[in-house]
Amino acid sequence: MAIDKKDLTEQEIRTQYITDALVRAGWPKDQIREEYFFTAGRVELHPNQPAKRGTRNFVDYLLIHNEIPLAIVEAKDNNHALGAGMQQGLRYAQHLDVPFIYSSNGDGFLEHDTLNTYGQIERELMLDQFPSPEDLWQRYLRGNELDADQEHIVSYPFNSGKDVYDPRYYQRIAIQRVITAVAQGQQRMLLVMATGAGKTFTAFQIIWRLWKARRVKRVLFLADRNALVDQTITGDFKHFGDVMHKVVNRKAEKSYEIYLALYQAVSGTEDAQNIYKQFSPDFFDLIVIDECHRGSAAADSNWRKILDYFDSAIHLGLTATPKETETVSNIDYFGEPLYTYSLRQGIDDGFLAPYKVVRINIDVDVDGWMPKPGQKDKHGNEIEARDYSIKDWDKTVVLEQRNELVAQRTAEYLAKLPPYAKTIVFCVDIAHAERMRQFLVNAIGGEAATNRKYVMRITGDNKEGKEELDNFIMTESTYPVIATTSKLMTTGVDAKMCKVIVLDTVINSMTEFKQIIGRGTRLNFEAGKTHFTILDFRNATRLFADPEFDGDPEQDEEFDGNQPITPKPDPDTDTDTDTDTDTDDPKPKQKFYIDDVEVHILAERVVVYDPNGDVRTQSFVDFSREQVLDSYRSLDGFLATWNAEDRKRNIIAELHKKGVLFDALELEVGADYDPFDLICHIAYDRPPLTRTERAKKVRQNDIYMRHSATARQVLDALLDKYADQGIGILDDATDGQQAQQTLQLPPFPDFGTAQQIAGAFGGRAEYFAAIKAMKDAIYAV
Repeated sequence: MAIDKKDLTEQEIRTQYITDALVRAGWPKDQIREEYFFTAGRVELHPNQPAKRGTRNFVDYLLIHNEIPLAIVEAKDNNHALGAGMQQGLRYAQHLDVPFIYSSNGDGFLEHDTLNTYGQIERELMLDQFPSPEDLWQRYLRGNELDADQEHIVSYPFNSGKDVYDPRYYQRIAIQRVITAVAQGQQRMLLVMATGAGKTFTAFQIIWRLWKARRVKRVLFLADRNALVDQTITGDFKHFGDVMHKVVNRKAEKSYEIYLALYQAVSGTEDAQNIYKQFSPDFFDLIVIDECHRGSAAADSNWRKILDYFDSAIHLGLTATPKETETVSNIDYFGEPLYTYSLRQGIDDGFLAPYKVVRINIDVDVDGWMPKPGQKDKHGNEIEARDYSIKDWDKTVVLEQRNELVAQRTAEYLAKLPPYAKTIVFCVDIAHAERMRQFLVNAIGGEAATNRKYVMRITGDNKEGKEELDNFIMTESTYPVIATTSKLMTTGVDAKMCKVIVLDTVINSMTEFKQIIGRGTRLNFEAGKTHFTILDFRNATRLFADPEFDGDPEQDEEFDGNQPITPKPDPDTDTDTDTDTDTDDPKPKQKFYIDDVEVHILAERVVVYDPNGDVRTQSFVDFSREQVLDSYRSLDGFLATWNAEDRKRNIIAELHKKGVLFDALELEVGADYDPFDLICHIAYDRPPLTRTERAKKVRQNDIYMRHSATARQVLDALLDKYADQGIGILDDATDGQQAQQTLQLPPFPDFGTAQQIAGAFGGRAEYFAAIKAMKDAIYAV
């Protein structure tokens, strides 16, 4: 008996027609990635529940040749048109930077060629006309105007040795864009990647591939913090082995190929300190500038002089926070970013940790404070008579009771978390960091009082603290638990387990703010790091609402490349010293220490951000109602969409993307309700029915009674599972491969095999029709 394609599931169409066509076209199985998942699933935080991951995005097929993802194939069953999967494929292709997209229903293929290599963007192909790997590869080279020498560079393999993971999709894009740009002769490049997204691993693979392809022979990796250089040598760059060298003691060794150095170690104000001049200007073929926002963009900085000296080399800038002001421009020097991967995208993809914000308002921060005429501080110094505000605390005026209150509130919050939650407290300066260390020890007590490493000040001037920086960073190291700091830990500290960031310093610089937030963005789901919390005592998190946050960098003023740029600090922000240490002002203003001003917390609120990054302050039910009504203005509109959608979970998933968290709604409305009832109740004021009540209603329905005894037993079991688990079990029961797996669950094997169960309904099509009718009956209004 001939197989009717229209009876086959999507998975069966894939296996019997699409995969077979790819193999016959010459695609090796190791170049065909079926069900290629490219995101990890956003980490979802629900009240009083463990964090869990959301839906992962995947393509049905990803075809990779010569290290480059060339094509996506999206499959549909044969009841769909040939091009039904094209729009979905185009969306994924834009995400994955893939040039060729195909849609298929098993009859053939619809091709979309973004490079327009045949003068026709879309065309239909028979099953036996699918392009071979070499055909697509040559079209890719032609579309990107790459010759044979350039082909060798862009196709050189990744390092895939021991302890090297496959690049994530966005890392692969960043690496390939840089290598292609180099092959095409570009000399200045910029990558913008959120902290925690793997900039150093990305740099390693770029260097490795260009070095192995012999496009570059000698490479200089520049950073401005010892911690950055040392982490790089022992981490991602360890695979370079003996050809790698760290420049120390102002000695220029010339027998290596991969060099790592601090800017400060190779340059200075005196010619004798500029040891980079011991190398010839053409010694290096590639210079990678890590954290390039921190000074290399300033035209007259010592760092920039190094780049100008090695002008013939390729310069690649890496940053999470490109600096674009009237005085400093990364874009002016490096050009527009070749690729940007933002914090928001990383959180949505599930590769970076989401965050919540707790804002604490203290009375003196809101109202300010003025001393009485002639009032003296605790040391007998007369306090200058004027209004003092939040930006003065710990810089000009030290309110010791305020320091104590911040420490107490921080300790109270940490007491609610699992023990030893790694915490960084960002302070105004070194003296403030030391005071906070003392107040935190007193507020926490217990082990903090007996273990000197429980709370430590880690600042550039303190040898004991800096020696513990690696222990604070290490995932497996318990101590230090809390680090108080000023500038040293704002950047380049790979604190994978940092769960709390305390902000007790005024921040007006978006660059600095992004760097500080980046200390918490690393995700370690398996080790229990699922998100981080920001305790904000200075309203620094107002910058989340700034349009500049997490957007593409924009240049405030156009530079012509020859015009001098005079660096100056960001307004109202301490100048970043760009050194490996924190430093207090060498000529500090007089500080007044006051121990008799009472302070109190006025208000505290948890601030949550919706999927667009906007602040959500209303109740969760009100917020969810707004999101539902934004998608479905009327009950009739919602019901029409719900009834037309076979897989109800698709609607639930779309609302989830808008921030409607059904687990959280269950806590407020009730745990026994279907998402359908939660939606109808909160948005349209319909009285909800429990799943058990809905199942009971179906059992009294005519469509239930018309089936055989065995068929009714199957429907009974499915209704029981629906009442217990929700609509997902019914979606699975009508979804090809999932249906097979569902019917293997107890008690279905008692009723026979999947084929026998379908027979009890009169056949496979009748079985699916019965389940669909039952779903319609469940939601009949």
